[in-house]
Amino acid sequence: MKYKCIIFDCDGVLVDSEKISIKTLVLMAASFGVVLEKENTYRLFLGKSLEFCFNHIESQSDKKLPGNFEQEFRIRSFEAFKSDLKPIEGIHDLLNQLKIPFCVASNGPADKIRLNLTTTKLINHFEGAIFSAYDIKSWKPDPDLYLHAAKTMGFEVQDCVVIEDSAVGVQAALSGGFAVFGFANKGNQTHLEQLDIPIFDTMTKLAKLLE
Repeated sequence: MKYKCIIFDCDGVLVDSEKISIKTLVLMAASFGVVLEKENTYRLFLGKSLEFCFNHIESQSDKKLPGNFEQEFRIRSFEAFKSDLKPIEGIHDLLNQLKIPFCVASNGPADKIRLNLTTTKLINHFEGAIFSAYDIKSWKPDPDLYLHAAKTMGFEVQDCVVIEDSAVGVQAALSGGFAVFGFANKGNQTHLEQLDIPIFDTMTKLAKLLE
């Protein structure tokens, strides 16, 4: 295998959480008086920081979001994850087959990452290899999170490949000098195709790319 370490994004790559998070934001925005079209919002919010999403919602209104908006979002989305979250199809088999080190690096807070991996029974693969942007106070599209993950795992940038599903995450990886593979779905394929990176739409195809 060409690479010595694989760095996975979490939401949309390991767990199918993006739709749950964005649906929660759309519902909360509506209760705040801001109507967001779900499909366009998915494309806009995919991979973005929570700050970006909140700023967008606020920009569509003439008032500030309430101070407990983030706390309420965490409560609602975490409850939805516990009941509705599923692993990405084929990810268990892929991780069981890997013979090289891998980790997860996400814009989300560490407790969210752990909850999602635990709920989907993936946590045993990532103990000691979970990296959150909140821990270093730097979020994608800045490359710092991926650089931090590679360094902590003990590998040079050129020895790593990043697995991403969002344009923001791809930008972060490319800015850091990483090779990156894009996980395409109906909502993001057009954007990924514009970035001139290898893309795949099943974990079986990712396994072949990694070879």
